[in-house]
Amino acid sequence: MERFGFVGLPNAGKSSLYNALAGGGALAAPYAFATTDPNIGVARVPDDRLYRLAEMSSSARVVPATVQFADIGGLVEGAAQGEGLGNKFLAGIREVDAIVFVLRAFRDDDVPGPCDPLENLRIVEIELALADLDTGERQLDKLRRASKGDPSMVPAVDALAGAVDLLAEGVPIYRSDMSDEDRERLSPFFLLTDKPVLAVVNLDEEQVADPDPVTDPVVSELDGADVIGMCVQLEAEAAMLEEADRTEMLEGLGLGEGALPRFVRAAYHQLGLRTFLTTGEKESRAWTFRAGSTAPECAGRIHTDFQRGFIRAETINWDVLLEQGSWAKARGAGLVRSEGKDYHPVDGDVMEFRFNV
Repeated sequence: MERFGFVGLPNAGKSSLYNALAGGGALAAPYAFATTDPNIGVARVPDDRLYRLAEMSSSARVVPATVQFADIGGLVEGAAQGEGLGNKFLAGIREVDAIVFVLRAFRDDDVPGPCDPLENLRIVEIELALADLDTGERQLDKLRRASKGDPSMVPAVDALAGAVDLLAEGVPIYRSDMSDEDRERLSPFFLLTDKPVLAVVNLDEEQVADPDPVTDPVVSELDGADVIGMCVQLEAEAAMLEEADRTEMLEGLGLGEGALPRFVRAAYHQLGLRTFLTTGEKESRAWTFRAGSTAPECAGRIHTDFQRGFIRAETINWDVLLEQGSWAKARGAGLVRSEGKDYHPVDGDVMEFRFNV
């Protein structure tokens, strides 16, 4: 399960975003540090393909993929030196797979804090870079001493030294032109800015109809990262309603399909995540995997024995299977492929694994 950590200034809307995605449970209050311990929530990944396959197979149960959200307390200037929640906050970020910047654009005189999303971004990026700089400098001294007796560690020393130079200039790793190989060498150091990032710009109600003038500067600044504009408070209110009422509210306010599907699409895109499916009478289920994974690696998402004893994967695209109406008819029509260890599954593959342990 992928874990996304919400990072932003106090009152930017992190807890409201958590409520919009996870269906409530977080205290959203107009004062700093209402959240002192991370709220952890799990949400089902919307996927109509799964439910259509389950209907085809008359599955006894349906298990969607899930993602986890961590609503981490507000970040303030000086957090790297212990201001606000300080190290407690930064420790919470280290545990997530990707960072979601929550950037305030809404105006409310009763809620303190800047409402310029670029100013929000500047502050949080500086604090994360400073925290990484402190970590990198301490680790670099240790690594250099260790490398004197082990020349194989020199590439890691060079990568970390390059990262420290960038961070000293206030450049987060995700903004840098470091090679994939060097970023892989940095993984043992758990640098905060070496994580994938995306951004949610928290809009006014009046900005929802035309969000581009507010979000475009953030898109330009975070070149390559997904940026979503939404009125988080309205989305949180909608998430608390029953499905029919929620749909009516979203349509009435012009909010489209709601926060969760939009967020999941952006998150999956940013992390290079894909979905394969399994279906049968007992269960239809969605499984998340990284783009580029092999068939045995996908089998290992179900159980390590499947990967260890992998023989082949019987594979068909989900819409082709639905057109045929069953596995038996698809096999009879010669549409089920037998894929080996070198096959790289694609999003929407329906698979049955053959293995022997």
